[in-house]
Amino acid sequence: MLGFSNGSGGGGVGAEDSAQVQATMRAIELACSYIQINSNPVAAEATILSLHQSPQPYKACRYILENSQVANARFQAAAAIREAAIREWSFLATDDKGGLINFCLGYVMQHANSSEVYVLSKVSSVAAQLMKRGWLEFTPAEKEVFFYQINQAILGSRGLDVQFIGVNFLESLVSEFSPSSSSAMGLPREFHENCRKSLEQNFLKTFYQWAQDAALSVTNKIIESHSSVPEVKVCNATLRLMHQILNWEFRYSKGGTRASINVFSDGIRPDNALSRKTECVIVQPGASWCDVLLSSSHVGWLINLYSSVRQKFDLEGYWLDCPVAVSARKLIVQLCSLAGEISPSDNGQMQEQHLLLLLSGVLPWIDPPDVISKEIEEGRSGSEMIDGCRALLSIGTVTTPVVFDKLLRSLRPFGTLTLLSMLMGEVVKVLMANSTDEETWSYEARDILLDTWTTLLASMDGSGGNARLPPEGMHAAASPFSLIVESELKVASASATTEDDADCLASVSAMDERLGSYALIARAVVDATIPFLAKLFSDHVARLHQGRGTVDPTETLEEVYSLLLIIGHVLADEGEGETALVPDALQSHFVDVVEANNHPVVVLSSSIIKFADQCLDPEMRSSIFSPRLMEAVIWFLARWSFTYLMLVEDCNLGSNQLQSLPSRACLFTFFNEHNQGKFVLDIIVRISLTSLMSYPGEKDLQLQELTCFQLLHALVRRRNICFHLLSLDSWRNLANAFANDKTLFLLNSVSQRSLAQTLVLSAYGMRSSDASNQYVKDLMAHMSSLVDLSNNSDLKIWLNNLILSYW
Repeated sequence: MLGFSNGSGGGGVGAEDSAQVQATMRAIELACSYIQINSNPVAAEATILSLHQSPQPYKACRYILENSQVANARFQAAAAIREAAIREWSFLATDDKGGLINFCLGYVMQHANSSEVYVLSKVSSVAAQLMKRGWLEFTPAEKEVFFYQINQAILGSRGLDVQFIGVNFLESLVSEFSPSSSSAMGLPREFHENCRKSLEQNFLKTFYQWAQDAALSVTNKIIESHSSVPEVKVCNATLRLMHQILNWEFRYSKGGTRASINVFSDGIRPDNALSRKTECVIVQPGASWCDVLLSSSHVGWLINLYSSVRQKFDLEGYWLDCPVAVSARKLIVQLCSLAGEISPSDNGQMQEQHLLLLLSGVLPWIDPPDVISKEIEEGRSGSEMIDGCRALLSIGTVTTPVVFDKLLRSLRPFGTLTLLSMLMGEVVKVLMANSTDEETWSYEARDILLDTWTTLLASMDGSGGNARLPPEGMHAAASPFSLIVESELKVASASATTEDDADCLASVSAMDERLGSYALIARAVVDATIPFLAKLFSDHVARLHQGRGTVDPTETLEEVYSLLLIIGHVLADEGEGETALVPDALQSHFVDVVEANNHPVVVLSSSIIKFADQCLDPEMRSSIFSPRLMEAVIWFLARWSFTYLMLVEDCNLGSNQLQSLPSRACLFTFFNEHNQGKFVLDIIVRISLTSLMSYPGEKDLQLQELTCFQLLHALVRRRNICFHLLSLDSWRNLANAFANDKTLFLLNSVSQRSLAQTLVLSAYGMRSSDASNQYVKDLMAHMSSLVDLSNNSDLKIWLNNLILSYW
C-alpha cells in the first residue's frame, strides 16, 4: 500500500520525507473515518494493518501523533509504535529504544490536559510496555533518568494534569509487570518473572511512597473545598495506584524471619479460602514495608481523608458512589488484610493497633446497623455498608476469633462478634421483609457476612477442631442462626406457591455453600442450636399431622425440606472420598448428658429417623411424603448414616482428646450394632426400597439416583455394616427385587449399575465363600440377561469388571 519504512529513533521529519508521512497520515485518518461510519471497513482495516506491520514506521507514527486532528488515527499510530518496537526490539539501537520511551512519556505530559483520554492512556501504556521490554537491558542509571521525570511529574511541580499523567503511567507500568495483566511479548516466562522480581524488590515500595506523597499534596485542598476540585482527580488516581500495588502477589519481598505469633494467622487459611463467595486478597509484602504501611501515619491520613469528606458531603447521596469515595474505601478494606512478616516480633501488638485504627474508621459505615439499613431502604446507597462488611471479612481472615472480638471493645461496650451478629440479624430481617427475586444490597451483604463467620469459625489448626469463641461470642452466634433458619423457612414456604417450577425443583445441593456456613455457626453454639433445631423439627412434624386431610401441607412440607438440609449439614460433613467424622463440636459439648437417649444429637437424629419411617405407610406416603420431600429424606439419611450409623470408634470419632467424654460415648453407643444400630439400618434399607419401588419416573428430582449413589452406597462402605445388611430380610427383599422385579428394570442404566455394585459389595459381609458366591451369581443373572438383551459391549465389559473386582 504505502511505504512506512521511515527509520527509527529520534529526529524530526525532513523535507524529503514530509510528503510521504503526510500521505500516510491522510490515509490512516481516512481509514479511521471509514471504520467509524462502517463504510468499506475491509479496505480501511487493511490500511491500518499495513501501518502496524510496516518495518520501522516510527517517524510516520510520531508525525501522526503530533499533527493529526483525528483522535483514532493518533490511537492507531501509538498502537503501531508498540507492535513495531516489540517486533524489532533486538535490531533497534540502544538510543532508539530509549528515544521511543522518552517520546511517549514526553507526549503524554505535553498533552496532559487533552480531553481525549483514551489516546493518552494508549500512549502511556505503550511507554510502559516498551520500558518492560527493555527492563533487563537498561542500566540502573538509564532507569533513573526515566523515573526522575516521572517522579517530578507525580510531585506536582508541572501542574495537576501532568501529576495525574505521572500516576496513570505508574498504574500502566505496574499492570504490565503483574503476571495477571501483562501484555504478550513473545518472550519466555523467565523474562516476565525476572522483570517482576526486579520491580517488586527495587521499585514497588518506592512507587507506593510516591503515590502517598502525591495524595498528601492535594489532601488539604480537597478537605477545605466545599465543592469538587481538580485535585480530586489526582487523589483518586493515587488511591487506585496504592490499591493496585497492594493487590500485587508478593513473592520476593518477604525477607528475614518472623517470631511465632499466636494471635494472628500468617495469611489466608487454606481450609476456608475455596468455600467463600467473596474475594479477599491477603496482603503480605514483607517486613521491609512496615515503615510505609504500619509505622507511618499513612492509615490515619487515609481514615481522616475519607471521614472528613464523608462528613462534608453526607447529605449528597451520590457522593458514596463517586470514584474517589469508592477508591478510598477499597484501599481501606485492602489495608485490613495486611498479614505475614510485615508485623514486627511484638506478639502482634502493632498489627492489632493497625486493625483497631482501621475498624474505628469503618464503624460509621456499618454501625448502628438498623439505622443504616433503614437509610439504605429509603434510597441511600448500600455500597458503603457492603464495603464495611468486606472490611470485617478481611480483619477476620488475618485474626483469630478472640482477637477479632477484642478489637471493638475499646470503642464499644461489646465485642466485634456482637457487631457481626447485629449486622447479620439486620441483613436477614431486610431479606425477609423484601421478598423479591431481584438481588439487592442485602443479598451481597449476607454472603459477605456468612463468609466472615465461615472464616472465623472454620478449623484453623488443621486437625479438625473448631475455633473457640469467647463467651459473649457464643450468644452472638446463636442469635443470627435462629434468624437465618427463620429466613430460610420463610423462603421455602413462599416457594410452595410460586409459579416458577425451577425454584420448586431445585436440587438438594443447590444451597450447599450457604448451608455449610450455617453449619459452622450452629456448631459454634451447639448447646443452643441443636435443641432449637430439634424443637423446630418436632413442631413442623406435629403441624403436618394436625392438619392432615384438612389443611394444604405444601408450605409446611417445603419448610421440612429446608430443615432437613440445614440439620444434615449441622450434624454431619460431606465425607466425599474420606472417612466421615462426627464433628468435634458435637462430641465435646453436652458433657452433663449420661443417658444416650437424652443426648440432644441422638434426640434430633431419632426424631428425623422416626419421621422418615412413616413413609413406609402407603397412606402417609401419599398424603405427606411427596417425591421432593423424599429427596431430602434420602439425602439426609445418606449423610447421617455414613457418619453415625454403627460407628467404628477409632475411625469415626476422630480426636483422641475427646475419648473420655461421656457425650462421646453416647454418640458411639446409641446407634452401634449392640444398641439401636441394626434397627435403624433396617428402617433405612426399607426406605431405600420404597423410594425405588414407589416413586417411578421421578427423573427430574433424581430420587433414584440419590438412593443408589448416595444412600445405599454409604451403607456398604464399612464391612461391619455389610455383615448386618445380609442378615436383614429387607436387604434380601432389595436384592430379590433387583433380580426379579420389573419395576427396577425402569431405572436408568447408570442407577442400575450403581445398585448392582452396591449389592455385590455387600457380599463382603458373608462369612461363607460358598454363600457369597451364590449370592453374587443370583444378582448377576439379572444383569447378564439385561446385557444380552441390550447387546451393549460397554455394559458387558463393565459387568465383567464388576465380577472380577468381587472375586
